[in-house]
Amino acid sequence: MSDQHESKVAPQASVRLDLWLWAARFFKTRSLARQAVETGKVEVGGQRAKASRAVRVGDAMRVARGEEAFEIVVLGLSDTRGPAGVAQTLYAESEASRLAREQARAMRVAERTGYRAPETKPDKRARRLIRALGDIDAM
Repeated sequence: MSDQHESKVAPQASVRLDLWLWAARFFKTRSLARQAVETGKVEVGGQRAKASRAVRVGDAMRVARGEEAFEIVVLGLSDTRGPAGVAQTLYAESEASRLAREQARAMRVAERTGYRAPETKPDKRARRLIRALGDIDAM
């Protein structure tokens, strides 16, 4: 029985890509990680990879998630999802990637600064005007 426990504690040589992305908290579920890998949003060593690809320490990756893109190097392996602090020790993000993400986030915030959501629902007259904007012939 102790042999089984020792095999779980022993350091791993590799982990499946989708499992590692889930454990490193890039994706909320393992199926989302698998789907991202299959749609080409994850590159390992500059090439598209399969979800079953083995990830090893030192592998360089590019992970696109939504509007953000991460360029990382694998520092540790894990097949279990733990706290965010532990997950962040599994990889190191390049400084250029971090700066690019921060600049893109600042641009998105700057684009939204002029928009102000209405405080109340539009009344009957305002709804008619809104509908008319979509159909020029209605006016």
